[in-house]
Amino acid sequence: MNVENQRFVFLSIFIFISVCLGEDYDIDDKTGFGRSFDGIGGLSGGGATSRLLVNYAEPYRSQILDYLFKPKFGASLQILKVEIGGDAQTTDGTEPSHMHYEDDENYFRGYEWWLMREAKKRNPNIILIGLPWAFPGWVGNGENWPYDFPDITASYVVSWILGAKQYHDLDIDYVGIWNERSFNSKYIKLLRYTLDKSGLERVKIIASDNLWEPITSVLIDDKQLQDAVEVLGVHYPGTNTVPEALKTGKKLWSSEDYSTFNDNVGGGCWARILNQNYVNGKMTATISWNLIASYYEDLPFGRDGLMTANEPWSGNYVVESPIWITAHTTQFTEPGWTYLQTVGHFTYGGSYVALTDKRGNLTIITETMTHDHSVCIRPPLRPYNVTVQIATFHLKGTFASISELQVWHSKFDFKTNKTVLFQNLKPIKVINGYFSIEIDVDEVYTFTTVTYGQKGSYPDPPPSAPFPKIYKDHFDVPGNPYFSEAPNFADQTGVFEYFINVSDPGPHVYTLRQMVTQRPVTWIADADQTISVIGDYKWHDLMVSCDVYMEAVHTGGVFIAVRVDKGGGGVRNTKGIFFWVYADGTYKVTNDLSGMTVLAEGLSGTKAYVWYTLTLTVKGNYASADLNGYPLWKNAVLWEPRHGWAAIGTSSFELAQFDNFAIQAFA
Repeated sequence: MNVENQRFVFLSIFIFISVCLGEDYDIDDKTGFGRSFDGIGGLSGGGATSRLLVNYAEPYRSQILDYLFKPKFGASLQILKVEIGGDAQTTDGTEPSHMHYEDDENYFRGYEWWLMREAKKRNPNIILIGLPWAFPGWVGNGENWPYDFPDITASYVVSWILGAKQYHDLDIDYVGIWNERSFNSKYIKLLRYTLDKSGLERVKIIASDNLWEPITSVLIDDKQLQDAVEVLGVHYPGTNTVPEALKTGKKLWSSEDYSTFNDNVGGGCWARILNQNYVNGKMTATISWNLIASYYEDLPFGRDGLMTANEPWSGNYVVESPIWITAHTTQFTEPGWTYLQTVGHFTYGGSYVALTDKRGNLTIITETMTHDHSVCIRPPLRPYNVTVQIATFHLKGTFASISELQVWHSKFDFKTNKTVLFQNLKPIKVINGYFSIEIDVDEVYTFTTVTYGQKGSYPDPPPSAPFPKIYKDHFDVPGNPYFSEAPNFADQTGVFEYFINVSDPGPHVYTLRQMVTQRPVTWIADADQTISVIGDYKWHDLMVSCDVYMEAVHTGGVFIAVRVDKGGGGVRNTKGIFFWVYADGTYKVTNDLSGMTVLAEGLSGTKAYVWYTLTLTVKGNYASADLNGYPLWKNAVLWEPRHGWAAIGTSSFELAQFDNFAIQAFA
């Protein structure tokens, strides 16, 4: 090389280094190992968040499940956490309990059993977790608190775990304990005792599935509690832990995290916390709330899942960026792998983790997500800087002989919207234990010895489409459906289940029945009424009809409704147009679910144990209704709300039946 060429090369290197800062990082197992990796997962529940998934037709339903659970295909999730339904509103809706009443047991209600079976079918090694967010009213014995009688609560939870095995051949690996107000150490110990007494010694306890404190401080001073708890689980830790938690020696998990809109900023949030939950907080598992945004988007926290599947009527679903960010870790690790001690932050922003199976395999995951492109919904994220940089990795110890690494790359491009997700690049050569990579901002890389990663794909699903303007459901489901809810109905309070009335051979043998007769134990202010919503939130002019049947003499009451404007945790304050009939022979029309704003009222002649057909029509600012085809009232004047879902429900927690539901939307 002549002098001029040498000068040119030197100048080029100088300019390159000046523009792009660099640093060296060791990847070494000689210094020992970190904590054991426990997995990445998703959470179905805490508010009926998988509600619409079961209503998808094949092949789309199976495709969605493959993107979530199939190993080496999509997210390849290693943990599935589900709600132990408690008949109560728990954020976006209600999931049914396996025991509505003390003498009632049914292990085929709801869709979580089905979902766990489907996950296990795809990944037999997936870790299963159950957690109750709420309880049926009888567990609280009249109080909105589940721990005054801890033996009853423990038996109730253990019965769900036993039922999972007996009826579905599902081995539950962990059970969580959560209550927004506090945790109860007496209950935790009693639950451990009840599990052991029931032959469930293998089932481990996660506590308190909320905050680091006060459980950490209490656990340190309570040997019996230490023996009962396997995992300290926290919600939304902001990637940080507390020193006392580390001192316990327990596994530390972010047992509920993310909860962020699943656009590319949401993908950036997920990328940052998956690495930094370990780098900053030594948390060895991270579980996304929620698994899949399969509920109406206008409910609270719309699209806060790893992917979106909220149109079973069209078949459309969207594989969002968090799916492929998850794959950067899950497709190249397994629970039981071990973090290295040599993990941390890049000097110029971002982080890196390294894991090994201790049999020669190595996986390094890097992220350089900038502040504004990785904000999670909670907690607040302090300012920080990330710049373009060169990272040089020194592979030492067992890894010094590695000569090549597979490379997978994602790049969030917020300027030109040319984002690249989970792209397989050419392998990178490792020379004398070194390799270097220029890392831009908002990138994720996986460098790995694992050679069998895959960006799975299916043909595009059908295009997105609004809820059908003409819709009917007769609830005729002979046989044993694998879920108990009617298609597309999203219970907000109460539980509406398929019901077979064997004593009625007539047209109403198959109905939808509201099953909850006592206010559940819940952390959300449930409405006094039960309600299930359906349809298109943008609807404003429409007709709804339904056959109704009250089962409470004198005190019974049912409604159909349109323009229902709220659901989820705010359902108590829902407004809309509600047409009520009562077993005492009266009716009323109200502008709210609570029944405080009355638009019309009078005599209807209705009573219990008789089927009636209600029809409610709303156009513009006027509403009218028929009872059995005869006008009962008309031209009630209304101004708000202007749009919302259709709904059915009852005036209290009571038994009532619904059949022949129909919608015709005009606009």
